[in-house]
Amino acid sequence: MKNKFGKTNFIGVLITTLILVIIVVVSSVNAGSSSVFNQVVSALFTPIQNGFAHIGYSMSGNPNISDVDKLKQENEQLKKENEELKNGQRELEVIKKENDTLKEYQNLKDKFSVFTTVPGMVIERSYSNYDKILVINVGAADGIKENMAVACGQGLVGHVIAVNEHTAKVQTIADTANTISANISTSNQSILVKGTIGVTQELKATSIPAEATVMQGDTLTTSGLGGIYPKGILIGTIKEIVNTKNQTDRYATIIPSVNFNTVNTILVITSSTTENKQE
Repeated sequence: MKNKFGKTNFIGVLITTLILVIIVVVSSVNAGSSSVFNQVVSALFTPIQNGFAHIGYSMSGNPNISDVDKLKQENEQLKKENEELKNGQRELEVIKKENDTLKEYQNLKDKFSVFTTVPGMVIERSYSNYDKILVINVGAADGIKENMAVACGQGLVGHVIAVNEHTAKVQTIADTANTISANISTSNQSILVKGTIGVTQELKATSIPAEATVMQGDTLTTSGLGGIYPKGILIGTIKEIVNTKNQTDRYATIIPSVNFNTVNTILVITSSTTENKQE
């Protein structure tokens, strides 16, 4: 038994030694260039190596080329859909604004139903110490003429002083060249209201009758005198009464009901229903 096992071990060692010698000899031949052995080994192990490399690359979380292309396509699609949503939102905002404007026009027409009116929008403002002018987007083509009164939902804006084919200039009641005959809410007497130098949101009331009772908070409306402004349109509210030594020289500061810095939607009053009936 010992001889059999010893012989077997010897043969094993001999085979192993021969294999090692062959490997060394083959490896030493053609040194510096690729050997047949190396090519065989490379052919056997390269696919395995590449397989492990691919697994490691995927496990590291880095997508392959096809995944990158797919992600790019999805990203472009998302960008396109996002732009379409933005455009849709803009269109909805425009429609909403137009709808709000139409509602405002309708409310204005209801409020000034005793007048024949032409709706318009403020497209430009020109303010200086003396002049307070608005430009509106309606003109001669819409039936607008000089000296027509202009109002909005808050009250009196002014009157037309110049007309082009599709636009018109409006001198606001805050302009120093504009003087309006007004009635005090607590009295039937008339006073004069005009703009003040350098201030847009403040008017001055003068020619207050000595016997007239004027109080802070009283409202002023157009009296209908003067031929430009129809009667009954709100002008503003008395902020302060300034008394002087001479009672006839006292005056009041007025806060106009219209904010001339923000007014956009207006109506040009072309005539009243009374005038239409007379015609």
